[in-house]
Parts: sequence; C-alpha cells; structure tokens
Amino acid sequence: QVQLVESGGGLVQAGASLRLTCVASGRPGATYPMGWFRQTAMNEREFIAAITWSGDSTFYAESARGRFTVSKASAKNTMYLEMNNLRPEDTAVYYCAAKLFSPPGNYHLRNQWDYWGQGTQVTVSS
Repeated sequence: QVQLVESGGGLVQAGASLRLTCVASGRPGATYPMGWFRQTAMNEREFIAAITWSGDSTFYAESARGRFTVSKASAKNTMYLEMNNLRPEDTAVYYCAAKLFSPPGNYHLRNQWDYWGQGTQVTVSS
C-alpha cells in the first residue's frame, strides 16, 4: 500500500504561480513513477505530468508543457508540480498518483495508475 498526500493548493489570481507537493509513504524500498492529474466537476480526470522515481525522466501532457514543471525533491518520495502563469481554466482538483504494478509508459492513462491521493483544490480567479 502506498499513501499519497498532496498539499499546496489554494486560491490565486490569474497569472500567479503555485507549487503543489505530493509526499508518498508506505512500501519502503519500492521505486515507481509518480504523476499529477487534475479533474473538474464537468470533466474526466486528465493527465498533466509524470516523473520517474529517480527524477531523470519527465513526461507532460501537451496542455501542460511550457507552464507546468514536475520535479522531485532530494528525498525521492516527494514530488512537486510548479505551475506558472495560471489561468482560470486551470481551476481543478489536482491529484497525485503512483504507478507500481503496470509496465513503464502510458502515463496519460488513468487506469495505469495504482494509488491516488485525496486531491488538493486549485482555484484561479480572473
């Protein structure tokens, strides 16, 4: 079992920046990709970005490329999502995910991820 806890969400104005944090615990010694998704009330949960355990490789949705950056802390169980130039359409609940049981790749598919955090709300006002 892996537990994921997100933090860092909040209410910001358009154009602002925000950094989300996800801390993973459980299954000591396991290494796995981690990722970020987001969901609004009207839309399905969509992929934003993923990163390997080492932090050496990153993957992005086209919509996130350029404004969002995923990274790892020196403690590899901690992942960040740096979001810049936020827009009202970025308003969503942001979820952290861990991928333990499926082969590498297909990070954009929700069913490839095994554990999810509870989510953190990001609201961007215009």
